[in-house]
Amino acid sequence: MEPKFRQAKWDEPLIFDLSREGKIGHKFPDINDEIKKTVGDIYKLIPKSLVREKKLNLPELSEVDVVNHFTRLSQMNYGVDLGLYPLGSCTMKYNPRIDEIAASLEQFAYIHPYQDESTVQGALEILYYLQKWTAELTGMDDVSLQPAAGAHGEYAGVRIIYEYFKQKGEIDKRRDILVPDSAHGTNPASAAMAGFRVVVIPSTDEGTMDLDALKSAVSDQTAGLMLTNPNTLGLFESDIKEIAEAMHNVGGLLYYDGANLNANLCKTRPGDMGFDIVHVNFHKTFATPHGGGGPGAGAVGVKRFLREYLPVPIVEFDGKKYYFNYDLKYTIGKIKAFYGNFLVLIKAFAYILTLGKEGLEKAAEDAVLNANYLGEKIKKFNGFSLPYGEGKPRKHEAVISAEPMHKEYGVSAKDVAKRILDYGMHAPTFYFPLIVHEALMIEPTESYDKDVMDMYIRIFEEISKAAKDNKELLHNAPHNTSKRRLNDAKASKPRYLAVTWKMAKKKNLL
Repeated sequence: MEPKFRQAKWDEPLIFDLSREGKIGHKFPDINDEIKKTVGDIYKLIPKSLVREKKLNLPELSEVDVVNHFTRLSQMNYGVDLGLYPLGSCTMKYNPRIDEIAASLEQFAYIHPYQDESTVQGALEILYYLQKWTAELTGMDDVSLQPAAGAHGEYAGVRIIYEYFKQKGEIDKRRDILVPDSAHGTNPASAAMAGFRVVVIPSTDEGTMDLDALKSAVSDQTAGLMLTNPNTLGLFESDIKEIAEAMHNVGGLLYYDGANLNANLCKTRPGDMGFDIVHVNFHKTFATPHGGGGPGAGAVGVKRFLREYLPVPIVEFDGKKYYFNYDLKYTIGKIKAFYGNFLVLIKAFAYILTLGKEGLEKAAEDAVLNANYLGEKIKKFNGFSLPYGEGKPRKHEAVISAEPMHKEYGVSAKDVAKRILDYGMHAPTFYFPLIVHEALMIEPTESYDKDVMDMYIRIFEEISKAAKDNKELLHNAPHNTSKRRLNDAKASKPRYLAVTWKMAKKKNLL
């Protein structure tokens, strides 16, 4: 299956390089003397220290220049609207257009956060029901929509654990947060940021948490356990009831990382498994593909006994009107400006409302089916394997190992990932989780049908053959993209990073 894909390759300069003095994209109407005087009077009120004396260093272009520039850049890019985007544990889900339309309605898009509550009752009603639906889907009792993303939701959850034991007078003793060795990297980071010690719990040969190791680690110093279920290998932690019991027996709390909730929707709920706190990535589970830092939303939910610790505000209804409630006794406070990423929440609301219980359950089933289909097919090709949990079904993702290929032919998981780009498909996450050598972490989601799955599988088959017959082709991939393989060392070292025009100019790279 010779790749027919050729990515657009424009010799496109930076927009600042396209700038020409005097070019304009829009002409504002002339203003009369009265308006000029008003503006001048307002200007006088600005403190001198805040007055900008220099001209803004902005590019000057016509409207056509701008449209041409960004259209050409878009042709050199890849996104969920072009095809499969199977980043494992990142759930780059296709975003239904109806959700985008809902979020762009002027009744939502133009609301100002300082408006009086009486003027935004419809918006508050949506947030109120989204809280309720999220609680129902996760088995929690109360939910705050404040956190701006998954890691932000994690941090909120761990801060709730901290504040809970602080109020109990036990925080000086309970310093440990337990984290599996297969966990997302944000888990230990969030725990450390909240002031806890991180204790790593190993996995068994089956890829799930070692229950004996957990029982040995828990003590009266344990504050909580951060756990993803299904875990980062795509395996369901079948000992979850025993895990919850071990934590609760020492007075610790169980926290659910909602990154992989997509596999569980309407099948099982974190609250029913024994979790006390959960965060939900609306931007993964309920549309709004994320990437590049946002936008996201990471709602945090809790069992009833932790309600008073939630970040504020939460939306409530007194029978006549919807309103923001800031009056929670032990709240961890406000962790984001205003009321969460509102338009992302609108998309999640529209997604849930459109699919309903039956649709959400079908989404979970299809995501699991796709992941298992890919995993079982690819592991049969020479050079690939599916480590851990032999014979067990994967949930939303399958972690393929290219270690056999690397040992026999010297072709790495990175080589495989780069070659996939030549076929016009996006590569999976590679080299994660760390417990899988030469990992390729594939999460196809529920969005794509069997034809797309089969196409992706054929790419792996072709790469398997090339590893034996033409490995230099893989070592030098990609060949058909607008940019060839990047220098990983320079890309990962902060002193080389120049992700904005200003940074590049400061480092004399222009």
